[in-house]
Amino acid sequence: MSTEKRNESYMLKQSRYSKGKKNVKQYSKNNASKKGGSGKNSYNAYYKKNDDGFQPKSNGKLSYGKKKNPSKSKGYPKKKARKPSVKIAFLGGLNEIGKNITLVECENDIIIVDCGMAFPDGDMLGVDLVIPDFTYIEQNADRVKGIILTHGHEDHIGGLPFLLSKVNVPIYGTPLTLGLVGNKLREHSLFNKTQLNVINAGQTIELGCMKIDFIHVNHSIPDAVAFAIHTPGGTVVHTGDFKIDCTPITGDMIDLSSFARVGDEGVLALLSESTNAERPGYTPTERTVSDSLDSLFKSAENYRIIIATFASNVNRVQQIIDCAEKYGRKVAFSGRSMVNYMDVAQKLGYLHLPENILIDLDMLDKYMPQQVVLVTTGSQGEPMSALSRMAYSDHRKVMVGEGDFIIISANPIPGNEKTVGNVVDELLKKGCKVIYESMYEVHVSGHACQEELKIIQKLVKPKYFIPVHGEQKHLRKHADLAMFLGMERKNIYIGDVGSVLEINEDYMKELPPVQAGKVFVDGLGVGDVGSIVLRDRKHLGQDGLIIIVASLDVYDGHVISGPDIVSRGFVYVRESEGLLEEVKRTALAILEDCAENNVHEWGIIKNRIKDDVSKLIGQRTRRAPMILPILQEV
Repeated sequence: MSTEKRNESYMLKQSRYSKGKKNVKQYSKNNASKKGGSGKNSYNAYYKKNDDGFQPKSNGKLSYGKKKNPSKSKGYPKKKARKPSVKIAFLGGLNEIGKNITLVECENDIIIVDCGMAFPDGDMLGVDLVIPDFTYIEQNADRVKGIILTHGHEDHIGGLPFLLSKVNVPIYGTPLTLGLVGNKLREHSLFNKTQLNVINAGQTIELGCMKIDFIHVNHSIPDAVAFAIHTPGGTVVHTGDFKIDCTPITGDMIDLSSFARVGDEGVLALLSESTNAERPGYTPTERTVSDSLDSLFKSAENYRIIIATFASNVNRVQQIIDCAEKYGRKVAFSGRSMVNYMDVAQKLGYLHLPENILIDLDMLDKYMPQQVVLVTTGSQGEPMSALSRMAYSDHRKVMVGEGDFIIISANPIPGNEKTVGNVVDELLKKGCKVIYESMYEVHVSGHACQEELKIIQKLVKPKYFIPVHGEQKHLRKHADLAMFLGMERKNIYIGDVGSVLEINEDYMKELPPVQAGKVFVDGLGVGDVGSIVLRDRKHLGQDGLIIIVASLDVYDGHVISGPDIVSRGFVYVRESEGLLEEVKRTALAILEDCAENNVHEWGIIKNRIKDDVSKLIGQRTRRAPMILPILQEV
């Protein structure tokens, strides 16, 4: 560009620059030279070159010496401050069904999302409940600002009494959720010590440096919510358990507009449930069950109807009550959890009972079978549940037989299929007519299938994606769905119980794990049953026990009486006297040998007895019972 054209270009820019300002001096190459020197060098001191030509530095004023920091100079945007990181710790709910609990940390503040429990597996002999390991929470109790709850299912609230007995933390949840929590806390004498804060869907709370939006979702229990957790490091969305139901039994459909609004504002990470990630399509609406129940009630007009369902499925129970009213039947509840849930739901207005429709279980005999409906627990075949007791003739108030029409309105939880099948078989043997999920549409899931998961993913538009709530196959499938929608694999994280993830607007990385795992509840004992105890229980259950009792002289160690042999769960004594006599001789020989060789360490003596007796029994029977020597000095 020639000098004249360049000057003309600059004069045009300068006129735009000074528009609206008075007494602004117009500069050219010549008058620039008068100010600070001559020619080209002075000209370049005033102006910097860019793609559009030249414009003045520092509003046309000379600048000598040290250069100014552009970020601090007038007319330049300030450099954007880097946001802090967000840590997410998973103490449960990954690679397992149930026991859901997640910690979100930012700027030294922690909030806990849910605190659930799981039911024991078949090999957890004698265990009543499985809860998370709360060690990490106890170590950081002063940083915990509160617990927020998505809904009232046991796998999301069942661990609360055990956590609150260690750490006193305020709880925030919707009315029905806290109503159910309150019942649990009363049972553990914790209700008056705990701060329960009722929050409705659509409201926002502040806990430490974080703001949490409660977003209404559909699920198999009313008052379920998701969370948009706004932290200084970015927004984290946690869906909780949900599905998209346009025609729910109670309340409105899921608040998709709030998910979209949060997504438009920018979401750092999405934590989305994965329970039904393997199922294509959409989860059917709860109203499909109403039609099935109506037709079954009509076909069972000459039977007593017994329906087993989840106690927490208030909407399902409401549909049963509506059908009972339509066909002129009375309703009775069986099962402690069923009675408790229905009592809370009725008091809070989530269950509507027509006048005089509810009767006590003791009044069943005063009505004809075709005049009643019994709603009970036991849809998962739990050994102590009401339906299981009926099936095995162990229920104190209800006997079942040929006049009963039994509906199991639930899907078996993974791992419970065989148990449920056994209960169904026992009911059929008694002549009952049994209807279960695979035969009719008597149950729909409360969890989102693939298309619904995709909808939430596209509405939220997260930078990072973390599938939660499911076994490894569910988490992997959900990750595949996210990649199908365009999410890069490097922005997806599949964790495990104890995993800690650090996320930032610039990166995502895994941190060293924290202490986490399973804590077993057996009666009043919490954590006193471990893997060794379970191994011993399994050993006893499979191979039995042999007890060897002997009295030894306190001075020389010789046998004074015994050894006596006691067998439990190993062999029938009367038919195995020869074998037990051999065991007795072997134990006696060891005891005398130890006395002769001046061996008085009981640990050594007991180990020798265990080893030699185990070897003998293994050779004779190919079995390995537990050997328990009991020695006493006299």
